[in-house]
Amino acid sequence: MAFSSVFGMRLTAVGMAAVASSLVSAQDAGVAMISIEGTPSDQPSPFAWLGGGGTTLHDIVNGIDEAAERRDVDAIVIRLKDSALAPTHTEEIGAAMQRAREAGKPVHVFGESFMATDFLIGSYADDVMVQPGGGVMLNGLYMEEMFLADMFDWIGVEADFVQVGDYKGANEMFMRSEPSPAWDQNIEQLLDGMYGSMRRQLREGRSLDESALDDAMERLWLADADDAVATGLADRTVDLATIDSVLSETYAGGGEVEYITDLADGDASDIDTADPFALFRLLSTTPTQRIDGPTIAVLHVAGTIVDGDSTPPSLFGGGETVGSRTVRNAVEDILAQDDIEGVVVRIDSPGGSATASEIMWQGLDRLSAEKPVWVSIGSMAASGGYYVAVGGDKIYVNPSSIVGSIGVVGGKLSMGELYDKVNLNIKTRSRGPRSDMFASNRGWSEEEAAFVRDRMADTYEQFTSRVSAGREGIDLSKTAEGRLFVGSKALTLGMADAIGGLHTAVTDLAAELDMGDDYDVVHYPGPKSLEDFIDEAFGGLVSAPSTGAASLPMDAATIRAAEQLLGAPFIAAAADGMAMLSNFRNDPVQLVMPRILISR
Repeated sequence: MAFSSVFGMRLTAVGMAAVASSLVSAQDAGVAMISIEGTPSDQPSPFAWLGGGGTTLHDIVNGIDEAAERRDVDAIVIRLKDSALAPTHTEEIGAAMQRAREAGKPVHVFGESFMATDFLIGSYADDVMVQPGGGVMLNGLYMEEMFLADMFDWIGVEADFVQVGDYKGANEMFMRSEPSPAWDQNIEQLLDGMYGSMRRQLREGRSLDESALDDAMERLWLADADDAVATGLADRTVDLATIDSVLSETYAGGGEVEYITDLADGDASDIDTADPFALFRLLSTTPTQRIDGPTIAVLHVAGTIVDGDSTPPSLFGGGETVGSRTVRNAVEDILAQDDIEGVVVRIDSPGGSATASEIMWQGLDRLSAEKPVWVSIGSMAASGGYYVAVGGDKIYVNPSSIVGSIGVVGGKLSMGELYDKVNLNIKTRSRGPRSDMFASNRGWSEEEAAFVRDRMADTYEQFTSRVSAGREGIDLSKTAEGRLFVGSKALTLGMADAIGGLHTAVTDLAAELDMGDDYDVVHYPGPKSLEDFIDEAFGGLVSAPSTGAASLPMDAATIRAAEQLLGAPFIAAAADGMAMLSNFRNDPVQLVMPRILISR
Protein backbone atom coordinates (compact mmCIF):
# COMPACT_ATOMS: atom_id res chain seq x y z
CA MET A 1 0.00 0.00 0.00
CA ALA A 2 1.42 3.41 -0.98
CA PHE A 3 1.87 6.29 1.47
CA SER A 4 1.43 10.04 0.98
CA SER A 5 3.84 12.09 3.11
CA VAL A 6 2.00 15.28 2.12
CA PHE A 7 -1.21 14.37 3.91
CA GLY A 8 0.08 11.78 6.37
CA MET A 9 -2.48 9.13 5.40
CA ARG A 10 -2.62 5.74 3.75
CA LEU A 11 -4.03 5.87 0.24
CA THR A 12 -4.50 3.37 -2.53
CA ALA A 13 -2.94 4.23 -5.87
CA VAL A 14 -6.38 5.16 -7.17
CA GLY A 15 -7.02 7.29 -4.08
CA MET A 16 -3.70 9.13 -4.52
CA ALA A 17 -4.58 9.91 -8.14
CA ALA A 18 -7.91 11.35 -7.04
CA VAL A 19 -6.19 13.51 -4.43
CA ALA A 20 -3.52 14.72 -6.86
CA SER A 21 -6.07 15.76 -9.46
CA SER A 22 -8.09 17.67 -6.88
CA LEU A 23 -5.10 19.84 -5.96
CA VAL A 24 -4.68 21.37 -9.41
CA SER A 25 -6.86 24.36 -8.54
CA ALA A 26 -9.46 25.50 -6.06
CA GLN A 27 -12.84 23.96 -6.83
CA ASP A 28 -15.91 22.66 -5.07
CA ALA A 29 -15.81 19.03 -3.97
CA GLY A 30 -18.50 16.58 -2.94
CA VAL A 31 -17.96 14.49 0.18
CA ALA A 32 -20.41 11.77 1.21
CA MET A 33 -20.78 11.84 5.01
CA ILE A 34 -22.22 8.58 6.32
CA SER A 35 -22.78 8.37 10.07
CA ILE A 36 -22.88 5.17 12.11
CA GLU A 37 -24.46 5.68 15.51
CA GLY A 38 -25.09 2.91 18.01
CA THR A 39 -25.95 -0.51 16.59
CA PRO A 40 -27.65 -0.54 13.17
CA SER A 41 -30.60 -2.89 12.94
CA ASP A 42 -30.65 -5.72 10.43
CA GLN A 43 -34.09 -4.87 9.10
CA PRO A 44 -36.35 -1.84 8.88
CA SER A 45 -38.67 -1.27 11.81
CA PRO A 46 -42.22 -2.49 11.03
CA PHE A 47 -43.26 1.05 11.98
CA ALA A 48 -40.66 2.82 9.79
CA TRP A 49 -43.43 4.16 7.55
CA LEU A 50 -44.71 6.18 10.54
CA GLY A 51 -41.51 8.03 11.32
CA GLY A 52 -38.34 6.97 9.55
CA GLY A 53 -37.50 3.99 11.73
CA GLY A 54 -33.77 4.57 12.03
CA THR A 55 -30.81 3.54 9.89
CA THR A 56 -30.33 -0.13 9.07
CA LEU A 57 -27.18 -2.01 8.14
CA HIS A 58 -28.64 -2.30 4.63
CA ASP A 59 -29.04 1.52 4.50
CA ILE A 60 -25.37 2.05 5.42
CA VAL A 61 -24.07 -0.46 2.88
CA ASN A 62 -26.33 0.91 0.14
CA GLY A 63 -25.29 4.46 1.02
CA ILE A 64 -21.61 3.62 0.58
CA ASP A 65 -22.31 1.82 -2.69
CA GLU A 66 -24.33 4.76 -4.01
CA ALA A 67 -21.55 7.17 -3.04
CA ALA A 68 -19.07 5.00 -4.93
CA GLU A 69 -21.15 5.31 -8.12
CA ARG A 70 -22.02 9.02 -7.98
CA ARG A 71 -19.94 11.37 -10.10
CA ASP A 72 -20.55 14.27 -7.70
CA VAL A 73 -18.85 12.38 -4.84
CA ASP A 74 -15.08 12.85 -4.58
CA ALA A 75 -14.60 11.03 -1.26
CA ILE A 76 -16.46 9.24 1.50
CA VAL A 77 -16.24 9.90 5.24
CA ILE A 78 -17.52 7.27 7.65
CA ARG A 79 -18.41 9.21 10.81
CA LEU A 80 -18.45 7.04 13.93
CA LYS A 81 -20.77 8.39 16.62
CA ASP A 82 -20.56 6.10 19.65
CA SER A 83 -20.94 3.15 17.32
CA ALA A 84 -21.58 -0.27 18.84
CA LEU A 85 -20.97 -2.69 16.00
CA ALA A 86 -20.76 -6.46 15.98
CA PRO A 87 -17.82 -8.05 14.11
CA THR A 88 -20.15 -9.11 11.30
CA HIS A 89 -21.33 -5.50 10.92
CA THR A 90 -17.74 -4.40 10.35
CA GLU A 91 -17.29 -7.12 7.74
CA GLU A 92 -20.36 -6.12 5.73
CA ILE A 93 -19.71 -2.37 5.99
CA GLY A 94 -16.01 -2.96 5.32
CA ALA A 95 -16.79 -4.87 2.13
CA ALA A 96 -18.77 -1.86 0.88
CA MET A 97 -15.87 0.46 1.78
CA GLN A 98 -13.51 -1.76 -0.19
CA ARG A 99 -15.82 -1.64 -3.23
CA ALA A 100 -15.83 2.15 -3.00
CA ARG A 101 -12.04 2.29 -2.91
CA GLU A 102 -11.85 -0.01 -5.92
CA ALA A 103 -14.20 2.40 -7.71
CA GLY A 104 -11.68 5.21 -7.12
CA LYS A 105 -13.34 6.88 -4.12
CA PRO A 106 -10.99 7.40 -1.14
CA VAL A 107 -12.62 6.42 2.17
CA HIS A 108 -11.91 8.20 5.46
CA VAL A 109 -13.02 7.15 8.94
CA PHE A 110 -13.41 9.70 11.74
CA GLY A 111 -14.35 9.19 15.38
CA GLU A 112 -13.96 10.94 18.72
CA SER A 113 -13.01 7.64 20.34
CA PHE A 114 -12.25 4.15 19.07
CA MET A 115 -13.03 0.69 20.39
CA ALA A 116 -12.09 -2.64 18.82
CA THR A 117 -14.80 -2.72 16.15
CA ASP A 118 -14.11 0.93 15.29
CA PHE A 119 -10.50 -0.02 14.56
CA LEU A 120 -11.82 -2.87 12.43
CA ILE A 121 -13.90 -0.39 10.40
CA GLY A 122 -10.79 1.77 10.10
CA SER A 123 -8.80 -1.14 8.72
CA TYR A 124 -10.94 -1.04 5.56
CA ALA A 125 -10.30 2.70 4.97
CA ASP A 126 -7.61 4.77 3.28
CA ASP A 127 -7.37 7.18 6.19
CA VAL A 128 -8.24 6.89 9.89
CA MET A 129 -8.71 10.17 11.78
CA VAL A 130 -9.11 10.36 15.56
CA GLN A 131 -10.15 13.37 17.62
CA PRO A 132 -7.11 14.74 19.54
CA GLY A 133 -7.38 13.60 23.15
CA GLY A 134 -9.97 10.99 22.24
CA GLY A 135 -9.91 7.73 24.14
CA VAL A 136 -9.01 4.47 22.42
CA MET A 137 -9.25 0.86 23.55
CA LEU A 138 -8.18 -2.28 21.71
CA ASN A 139 -8.58 -5.07 24.23
CA GLY A 140 -9.18 -8.21 22.21
CA LEU A 141 -12.03 -10.52 23.20
CA TYR A 142 -13.36 -11.28 26.65
CA MET A 143 -16.07 -13.76 27.51
CA GLU A 144 -18.12 -14.65 30.57
CA GLU A 145 -20.34 -17.70 30.93
CA MET A 146 -22.76 -18.24 33.79
CA PHE A 147 -23.07 -21.61 35.52
CA LEU A 148 -26.05 -21.71 37.85
CA ALA A 149 -25.95 -25.19 39.44
CA ASP A 150 -24.55 -24.04 42.80
CA MET A 151 -26.95 -21.10 42.98
CA PHE A 152 -29.88 -23.36 42.12
CA ASP A 153 -28.79 -25.80 44.83
CA TRP A 154 -28.65 -22.94 47.34
CA ILE A 155 -32.11 -21.55 46.56
CA GLY A 156 -33.72 -24.97 46.11
CA VAL A 157 -34.23 -25.23 42.36
CA GLU A 158 -33.49 -28.47 40.51
CA ALA A 159 -32.52 -28.28 36.84
CA ASP A 160 -33.65 -31.30 34.88
CA PHE A 161 -32.22 -31.10 31.34
CA VAL A 162 -31.06 -33.61 28.77
CA GLN A 163 -29.11 -32.86 25.59
CA VAL A 164 -28.30 -34.78 22.41
CA GLY A 165 -24.82 -33.88 21.17
CA ASP A 166 -21.73 -33.93 23.37
CA TYR A 167 -20.74 -30.41 22.33
CA LYS A 168 -24.22 -28.85 22.59
CA GLY A 169 -23.72 -27.20 25.99
CA ALA A 170 -27.15 -25.58 26.30
CA ASN A 171 -27.93 -27.55 29.49
CA GLU A 172 -24.60 -26.84 31.18
CA MET A 173 -25.54 -23.33 32.28
CA PHE A 174 -28.27 -24.84 34.47
CA MET A 175 -26.79 -28.18 35.55
CA ARG A 176 -23.06 -27.62 36.04
CA SER A 177 -20.74 -25.45 38.11
CA GLU A 178 -18.15 -25.33 35.34
CA PRO A 179 -17.99 -26.33 31.66
CA SER A 180 -17.59 -29.93 30.58
CA PRO A 181 -14.42 -30.80 28.61
CA ALA A 182 -16.44 -31.03 25.38
CA TRP A 183 -18.10 -27.64 25.82
CA ASP A 184 -14.81 -26.09 26.91
CA GLN A 185 -13.13 -27.38 23.73
CA ASN A 186 -16.06 -26.15 21.61
CA ILE A 187 -15.98 -22.59 22.93
CA GLU A 188 -12.17 -22.33 23.02
CA GLN A 189 -11.89 -23.11 19.30
CA LEU A 190 -14.78 -20.75 18.51
CA LEU A 191 -13.10 -17.91 20.39
CA ASP A 192 -9.81 -18.73 18.65
CA GLY A 193 -11.59 -18.39 15.30
CA MET A 194 -13.19 -15.06 16.19
CA TYR A 195 -9.94 -13.63 17.58
CA GLY A 196 -8.03 -14.89 14.56
CA SER A 197 -10.46 -13.16 12.18
CA MET A 198 -10.12 -9.91 14.11
CA ARG A 199 -6.31 -9.97 14.10
CA ARG A 200 -6.11 -10.98 10.45
CA GLN A 201 -8.21 -8.01 9.34
CA LEU A 202 -6.27 -5.54 11.47
CA ARG A 203 -2.93 -6.85 10.18
CA GLU A 204 -3.90 -6.90 6.53
CA GLY A 205 -5.88 -3.66 6.56
CA ARG A 206 -3.23 -1.67 8.41
CA SER A 207 -0.16 -3.41 6.96
CA LEU A 208 1.10 -4.59 10.35
CA ASP A 209 3.05 -7.72 11.14
CA GLU A 210 2.21 -9.95 14.11
CA SER A 211 4.75 -8.27 16.38
CA ALA A 212 3.53 -4.77 15.57
CA LEU A 213 -0.08 -5.78 16.25
CA ASP A 214 0.94 -7.38 19.55
CA ASP A 215 2.66 -4.14 20.56
CA ALA A 216 -0.41 -2.13 19.53
CA MET A 217 -2.76 -4.27 21.60
CA GLU A 218 -0.45 -3.99 24.60
CA ARG A 219 -0.30 -0.20 24.28
CA LEU A 220 -3.89 0.59 23.36
CA TRP A 221 -5.54 -0.13 26.69
CA LEU A 222 -7.11 3.02 28.11
CA ALA A 223 -4.92 4.95 25.70
CA ASP A 224 -5.47 8.10 23.62
CA ALA A 225 -5.49 9.22 20.00
CA ASP A 226 -1.73 9.87 19.84
CA ASP A 227 -1.08 6.27 20.92
CA ALA A 228 -3.36 4.99 18.15
CA VAL A 229 -1.35 6.98 15.57
CA ALA A 230 1.98 5.83 17.04
CA THR A 231 0.97 2.16 16.74
CA GLY A 232 -0.18 2.49 13.11
CA LEU A 233 -3.85 1.77 13.78
CA ALA A 234 -4.77 5.39 13.02
CA ASP A 235 -3.18 7.82 10.55
CA ARG A 236 -3.59 11.19 12.21
CA THR A 237 -5.40 13.27 14.80
CA VAL A 238 -7.94 15.72 13.39
CA ASP A 239 -10.17 18.01 15.42
CA LEU A 240 -13.79 17.73 14.38
CA ALA A 241 -13.94 21.53 14.17
CA THR A 242 -11.22 21.53 11.47
CA ILE A 243 -12.30 18.54 9.41
CA ASP A 244 -13.87 20.89 6.82
CA SER A 245 -10.55 22.56 6.11
CA VAL A 246 -8.71 19.23 6.01
CA LEU A 247 -11.11 17.86 3.40
CA SER A 248 -11.14 21.18 1.52
CA GLU A 249 -7.35 21.19 1.15
CA THR A 250 -7.34 17.53 0.12
CA TYR A 251 -10.19 17.47 -2.40
CA ALA A 252 -11.02 21.07 -3.34
CA GLY A 253 -7.64 22.79 -3.32
CA GLY A 254 -8.96 25.10 -0.63
CA GLY A 255 -12.38 25.46 -2.27
CA GLU A 256 -15.77 24.65 -0.82
CA VAL A 257 -16.75 21.17 0.37
CA GLU A 258 -20.37 20.17 -0.17
CA TYR A 259 -21.48 17.40 2.16
CA ILE A 260 -23.95 14.78 0.94
CA THR A 261 -25.54 13.44 4.10
CA ASP A 262 -28.72 11.63 3.07
CA LEU A 263 -27.27 8.54 1.39
CA ALA A 264 -27.85 6.21 4.36
CA ASP A 265 -31.11 7.68 5.61
CA GLY A 266 -33.94 5.29 6.34
CA ASP A 267 -37.40 5.57 4.82
CA ALA A 268 -39.07 8.92 5.31
CA SER A 269 -42.30 9.19 7.27
CA ASP A 270 -45.56 9.05 5.35
CA ILE A 271 -47.27 11.30 7.92
CA ASP A 272 -48.20 14.78 6.71
CA THR A 273 -47.47 16.77 9.87
CA ALA A 274 -49.24 19.81 8.38
CA ASP A 275 -52.52 17.90 8.26
CA PRO A 276 -54.15 17.72 11.75
CA PHE A 277 -56.33 14.81 10.67
CA ALA A 278 -53.52 12.70 9.17
CA LEU A 279 -52.84 10.84 12.42
CA PHE A 280 -56.50 9.92 12.79
CA ARG A 281 -56.65 8.59 9.23
CA LEU A 282 -53.62 6.42 9.92
CA LEU A 283 -55.49 4.65 12.74
CA SER A 284 -57.52 2.83 10.11
CA THR A 285 -54.67 2.40 7.61
CA THR A 286 -53.16 -1.03 6.96
CA PRO A 287 -49.72 -0.45 5.40
CA THR A 288 -48.67 -2.66 2.50
CA GLN A 289 -45.46 -3.39 0.65
CA ARG A 290 -45.09 -1.47 -2.61
CA ILE A 291 -44.07 -3.91 -5.32
CA ASP A 292 -44.43 -2.78 -8.89
CA GLY A 293 -41.50 -4.30 -10.75
CA PRO A 294 -38.68 -6.87 -10.55
CA THR A 295 -37.97 -7.41 -6.85
CA ILE A 296 -35.78 -9.40 -4.45
CA ALA A 297 -37.44 -10.11 -1.10
CA VAL A 298 -35.41 -10.25 2.12
CA LEU A 299 -37.11 -12.44 4.72
CA HIS A 300 -35.77 -11.78 8.25
CA VAL A 301 -35.47 -14.52 10.88
CA ALA A 302 -34.10 -12.64 13.90
CA GLY A 303 -34.24 -13.62 17.58
CA THR A 304 -35.16 -16.69 19.59
CA ILE A 305 -37.37 -19.03 17.54
CA VAL A 306 -40.81 -19.51 19.08
CA ASP A 307 -44.16 -20.97 18.13
CA GLY A 308 -46.78 -18.43 17.09
CA ASP A 309 -46.13 -14.74 16.52
CA SER A 310 -42.89 -12.77 16.69
CA THR A 311 -42.33 -10.27 19.50
CA PRO A 312 -40.11 -7.15 19.47
CA PRO A 313 -37.05 -6.68 21.69
CA SER A 314 -37.70 -5.94 25.36
CA LEU A 315 -37.29 -2.49 26.85
CA PHE A 316 -33.73 -3.45 27.77
CA GLY A 317 -32.82 -4.60 24.26
CA GLY A 318 -32.55 -8.31 23.58
CA GLY A 319 -35.40 -10.73 24.13
CA GLU A 320 -36.55 -10.50 20.50
CA THR A 321 -38.37 -13.56 19.22
CA VAL A 322 -39.24 -14.75 15.74
CA GLY A 323 -42.45 -16.73 15.49
CA SER A 324 -43.20 -19.58 13.12
CA ARG A 325 -46.65 -18.14 12.33
CA THR A 326 -45.16 -14.74 11.47
CA VAL A 327 -42.58 -16.31 9.15
CA ARG A 328 -45.08 -18.60 7.45
CA ASN A 329 -47.46 -15.66 6.87
CA ALA A 330 -44.56 -13.74 5.32
CA VAL A 331 -43.80 -16.73 3.07
CA GLU A 332 -47.38 -16.71 1.80
CA ASP A 333 -47.21 -12.95 1.20
CA ILE A 334 -44.04 -13.44 -0.86
CA LEU A 335 -45.56 -16.28 -2.86
CA ALA A 336 -48.52 -14.06 -3.72
CA GLN A 337 -46.24 -11.49 -5.40
CA ASP A 338 -45.36 -12.49 -8.95
CA ASP A 339 -42.86 -9.62 -9.26
CA ILE A 340 -40.73 -11.11 -6.49
CA GLU A 341 -38.26 -13.20 -8.48
CA GLY A 342 -36.01 -14.41 -5.66
CA VAL A 343 -35.70 -14.44 -1.87
CA VAL A 344 -32.78 -13.98 0.53
CA VAL A 345 -33.46 -15.20 4.07
CA ARG A 346 -31.45 -13.14 6.55
CA ILE A 347 -30.88 -15.14 9.76
CA ASP A 348 -29.59 -13.92 13.12
CA SER A 349 -30.83 -16.44 15.66
CA PRO A 350 -29.52 -18.76 18.40
CA GLY A 351 -32.39 -21.16 17.70
CA GLY A 352 -35.32 -22.08 19.90
CA SER A 353 -38.41 -24.23 19.55
CA ALA A 354 -37.84 -27.45 17.60
CA THR A 355 -41.38 -27.50 16.21
CA ALA A 356 -41.22 -23.84 15.18
CA SER A 357 -37.86 -24.43 13.45
CA GLU A 358 -39.37 -27.30 11.47
CA ILE A 359 -42.41 -25.21 10.52
CA MET A 360 -40.12 -22.45 9.26
CA TRP A 361 -38.04 -25.00 7.34
CA GLN A 362 -41.23 -26.27 5.70
CA GLY A 363 -42.07 -22.69 4.75
CA LEU A 364 -38.72 -22.24 3.00
CA ASP A 365 -39.15 -25.62 1.31
CA ARG A 366 -42.55 -24.49 -0.01
CA LEU A 367 -41.08 -21.15 -1.08
CA SER A 368 -38.08 -22.69 -2.87
CA ALA A 369 -40.42 -24.78 -5.02
CA GLU A 370 -41.60 -21.50 -6.63
CA LYS A 371 -38.65 -19.08 -6.31
CA PRO A 372 -34.91 -19.39 -5.62
CA VAL A 373 -34.20 -19.06 -1.89
CA TRP A 374 -30.73 -18.06 -0.71
CA VAL A 375 -29.61 -17.48 2.87
CA SER A 376 -27.50 -14.72 4.43
CA ILE A 377 -26.26 -15.36 7.98
CA GLY A 378 -25.62 -12.29 10.09
CA SER A 379 -24.07 -12.65 13.53
CA MET A 380 -25.44 -16.11 14.15
CA ALA A 381 -27.40 -19.05 12.75
CA ALA A 382 -27.06 -21.62 15.52
CA SER A 383 -29.13 -24.69 16.33
CA GLY A 384 -32.67 -23.92 15.16
CA GLY A 385 -31.28 -20.95 13.24
CA TYR A 386 -29.07 -23.28 11.23
CA TYR A 387 -31.99 -25.74 10.90
CA VAL A 388 -33.87 -22.98 9.06
CA ALA A 389 -30.78 -22.01 7.04
CA VAL A 390 -30.39 -25.43 5.42
CA GLY A 391 -33.83 -24.92 3.86
CA GLY A 392 -32.20 -22.47 1.43
CA ASP A 393 -30.46 -23.29 -1.84
CA LYS A 394 -27.26 -21.39 -1.04
CA ILE A 395 -25.79 -20.07 2.24
CA TYR A 396 -23.65 -16.93 2.65
CA VAL A 397 -21.75 -16.29 5.89
CA ASN A 398 -19.60 -13.50 7.23
CA PRO A 399 -16.15 -14.62 8.40
CA SER A 400 -17.16 -14.02 12.04
CA SER A 401 -20.70 -15.45 11.85
CA ILE A 402 -21.39 -18.17 14.43
CA VAL A 403 -22.73 -21.27 12.69
CA GLY A 404 -23.73 -24.77 13.75
CA SER A 405 -24.83 -26.13 17.14
CA ILE A 406 -26.54 -29.09 15.47
CA GLY A 407 -28.01 -30.71 18.56
CA VAL A 408 -31.01 -30.82 20.87
CA VAL A 409 -31.61 -29.91 24.51
CA GLY A 410 -34.69 -30.43 26.63
CA GLY A 411 -35.69 -29.96 30.24
CA LYS A 412 -37.32 -27.86 32.90
CA LEU A 413 -36.61 -26.23 36.26
CA SER A 414 -38.31 -27.79 39.28
CA MET A 415 -38.72 -25.52 42.29
CA GLY A 416 -40.14 -27.80 44.97
CA GLU A 417 -37.29 -27.18 47.43
CA LEU A 418 -37.55 -23.44 46.85
CA TYR A 419 -41.26 -23.59 47.63
CA ASP A 420 -40.43 -25.35 50.89
CA LYS A 421 -37.81 -22.74 51.82
CA VAL A 422 -40.28 -19.89 51.42
CA ASN A 423 -43.18 -21.89 52.96
CA LEU A 424 -45.16 -21.84 49.75
CA ASN A 425 -47.66 -24.69 49.62
CA ILE A 426 -48.52 -26.21 46.26
CA LYS A 427 -51.48 -28.52 45.67
CA THR A 428 -51.23 -30.37 42.36
CA ARG A 429 -54.06 -31.97 40.42
CA SER A 430 -53.87 -33.73 37.07
CA ARG A 431 -55.90 -35.83 34.71
CA GLY A 432 -54.64 -37.94 31.85
CA PRO A 433 -51.28 -39.50 30.89
CA ARG A 434 -48.23 -37.24 31.25
CA SER A 435 -50.44 -34.28 32.14
CA ASP A 436 -48.09 -33.32 34.98
CA MET A 437 -44.85 -33.45 32.98
CA PHE A 438 -44.49 -29.69 33.47
CA ALA A 439 -45.18 -29.76 37.22
CA SER A 440 -43.08 -27.01 38.76
CA ASN A 441 -42.56 -28.69 42.14
CA ARG A 442 -40.72 -31.85 41.03
CA GLY A 443 -38.22 -33.15 38.53
CA TRP A 444 -38.80 -35.93 36.03
CA SER A 445 -38.87 -39.56 36.99
CA GLU A 446 -36.49 -41.96 35.23
CA GLU A 447 -39.33 -43.09 32.98
CA GLU A 448 -40.30 -39.50 32.13
CA ALA A 449 -36.69 -38.50 31.43
CA ALA A 450 -36.32 -41.53 29.14
CA PHE A 451 -39.49 -40.50 27.29
CA VAL A 452 -38.14 -36.97 26.77
CA ARG A 453 -34.78 -38.35 25.67
CA ASP A 454 -36.49 -40.53 23.06
CA ARG A 455 -38.41 -37.50 21.77
CA MET A 456 -35.16 -35.57 21.59
CA ALA A 457 -33.42 -38.38 19.72
CA ASP A 458 -36.21 -38.28 17.13
CA THR A 459 -35.82 -34.51 16.83
CA TYR A 460 -32.04 -34.83 16.47
CA GLU A 461 -32.47 -37.43 13.73
CA GLN A 462 -34.87 -35.12 11.90
CA PHE A 463 -32.48 -32.17 12.37
CA THR A 464 -29.51 -34.06 10.94
CA SER A 465 -31.60 -35.41 8.08
CA ARG A 466 -32.59 -31.85 7.13
CA VAL A 467 -28.93 -30.82 7.26
CA SER A 468 -27.80 -33.79 5.16
CA ALA A 469 -30.50 -33.13 2.56
CA GLY A 470 -29.78 -29.41 2.39
CA ARG A 471 -25.96 -29.66 2.54
CA GLU A 472 -25.14 -32.57 0.24
CA GLY A 473 -21.91 -34.31 1.20
CA ILE A 474 -21.59 -32.73 4.66
CA ASP A 475 -19.69 -34.82 7.23
CA LEU A 476 -21.88 -34.86 10.34
CA SER A 477 -19.15 -36.54 12.38
CA LYS A 478 -17.20 -33.27 12.11
CA THR A 479 -20.05 -30.76 12.17
CA ALA A 480 -22.89 -32.11 14.34
CA GLU A 481 -23.31 -32.93 18.07
CA GLY A 482 -23.54 -29.27 19.00
CA ARG A 483 -20.25 -28.03 17.53
CA LEU A 484 -19.93 -24.31 16.81
CA PHE A 485 -17.84 -22.67 14.10
CA VAL A 486 -17.02 -19.22 12.78
CA GLY A 487 -18.23 -18.60 9.25
CA SER A 488 -14.81 -18.97 7.59
CA LYS A 489 -14.40 -22.43 9.19
CA ALA A 490 -17.99 -23.42 8.38
CA LEU A 491 -17.23 -22.72 4.73
CA THR A 492 -14.40 -25.27 4.68
CA LEU A 493 -16.68 -27.86 6.31
CA GLY A 494 -19.40 -27.56 3.68
CA MET A 495 -21.83 -25.84 6.06
CA ALA A 496 -21.96 -22.74 3.82
CA ASP A 497 -21.23 -21.84 0.22
CA ALA A 498 -19.71 -18.36 0.15
CA ILE A 499 -18.29 -15.53 2.23
CA GLY A 500 -20.35 -12.35 1.99
CA GLY A 501 -22.99 -10.26 3.68
CA LEU A 502 -26.58 -9.46 2.83
CA HIS A 503 -25.60 -7.05 0.02
CA THR A 504 -23.46 -9.73 -1.64
CA ALA A 505 -26.19 -12.35 -1.37
CA VAL A 506 -28.81 -10.00 -2.86
CA THR A 507 -26.63 -8.78 -5.75
CA ASP A 508 -25.38 -12.29 -6.54
CA LEU A 509 -28.93 -13.61 -6.62
CA ALA A 510 -30.03 -10.75 -8.87
CA ALA A 511 -27.13 -11.53 -11.22
CA GLU A 512 -28.06 -15.23 -11.19
CA LEU A 513 -31.58 -14.23 -12.25
CA ASP A 514 -30.32 -11.80 -14.95
CA MET A 515 -32.14 -8.92 -13.28
CA GLY A 516 -29.46 -6.35 -14.11
CA ASP A 517 -29.33 -3.30 -11.85
CA ASP A 518 -32.98 -2.31 -12.18
CA TYR A 519 -34.71 -4.12 -9.32
CA ASP A 520 -36.14 -3.31 -5.89
CA VAL A 521 -35.45 -4.89 -2.51
CA VAL A 522 -38.32 -5.30 -0.04
CA HIS A 523 -38.19 -6.64 3.50
CA TYR A 524 -40.48 -9.15 5.20
CA PRO A 525 -42.27 -9.35 7.58
CA GLY A 526 -43.83 -6.17 6.26
CA PRO A 527 -44.83 -2.94 8.00
CA LYS A 528 -47.34 -2.88 10.85
CA SER A 529 -50.28 -0.59 11.42
CA LEU A 530 -50.44 2.35 13.82
CA GLU A 531 -52.79 0.29 15.97
CA ASP A 532 -50.06 -2.35 16.29
CA PHE A 533 -47.55 0.39 17.14
CA ILE A 534 -49.73 1.69 20.00
CA ASP A 535 -50.38 -1.85 21.23
CA GLU A 536 -46.68 -2.74 21.31
CA ALA A 537 -45.69 0.61 22.82
CA PHE A 538 -48.19 0.53 25.67
CA GLY A 539 -49.71 -2.93 25.86
CA GLY A 540 -46.84 -4.35 27.94
CA LEU A 541 -47.62 -1.85 30.70
CA VAL A 542 -51.07 -3.34 31.09
CA SER A 543 -50.57 -7.08 30.61
CA ALA A 544 -47.65 -9.45 30.24
CA PRO A 545 -47.38 -11.56 27.06
CA SER A 546 -48.10 -15.26 27.39
CA THR A 547 -45.05 -16.24 25.35
CA GLY A 548 -41.70 -14.75 24.52
CA ALA A 549 -39.44 -12.73 26.79
CA ALA A 550 -40.66 -11.50 30.14
CA SER A 551 -41.23 -7.75 30.13
CA LEU A 552 -41.53 -5.29 33.01
CA PRO A 553 -43.21 -1.87 32.97
CA MET A 554 -40.07 0.09 33.86
CA ASP A 555 -39.38 3.73 33.17
CA ALA A 556 -36.42 4.99 31.15
CA ALA A 557 -34.48 6.04 34.26
CA THR A 558 -34.68 2.52 35.72
CA ILE A 559 -33.58 0.98 32.43
CA ARG A 560 -30.68 3.40 32.15
CA ALA A 561 -29.58 2.68 35.73
CA ALA A 562 -29.64 -1.09 35.12
CA GLU A 563 -27.62 -0.71 31.93
CA GLN A 564 -25.04 1.48 33.70
CA LEU A 565 -24.72 -0.97 36.60
CA LEU A 566 -24.56 -4.22 34.65
CA GLY A 567 -23.88 -3.09 31.09
CA ALA A 568 -26.31 -3.06 28.17
CA PRO A 569 -24.92 -6.32 26.65
CA PHE A 570 -25.52 -8.11 29.96
CA ILE A 571 -29.10 -6.85 30.16
CA ALA A 572 -29.77 -7.87 26.54
CA ALA A 573 -28.27 -11.33 27.15
CA ALA A 574 -30.47 -11.75 30.24
CA ALA A 575 -33.54 -10.85 28.18
CA ASP A 576 -32.52 -13.43 25.56
CA GLY A 577 -32.12 -15.99 28.33
CA MET A 578 -35.62 -15.27 29.58
CA ALA A 579 -36.97 -15.77 26.08
CA MET A 580 -35.20 -19.12 25.88
CA LEU A 581 -36.49 -20.26 29.30
CA SER A 582 -40.05 -19.31 28.41
CA ASN A 583 -39.76 -21.63 25.42
CA PHE A 584 -38.98 -24.56 27.72
CA ARG A 585 -42.15 -23.78 29.64
CA ASN A 586 -44.20 -24.57 26.54
CA ASP A 587 -42.09 -27.25 24.83
CA PRO A 588 -39.42 -29.34 26.62
CA VAL A 589 -37.47 -30.05 23.41
CA GLN A 590 -35.48 -27.11 22.02
CA LEU A 591 -32.91 -26.42 19.34
CA VAL A 592 -30.93 -23.68 21.09
CA MET A 593 -27.38 -22.76 21.99
CA PRO A 594 -26.39 -20.75 25.06
CA ARG A 595 -26.24 -17.02 24.49
CA ILE A 596 -22.60 -15.88 24.73
CA LEU A 597 -21.72 -12.58 26.37
CA ILE A 598 -18.60 -11.13 24.77
CA SER A 599 -17.20 -7.78 25.82
CA ARG A 600 -14.83 -6.04 23.43
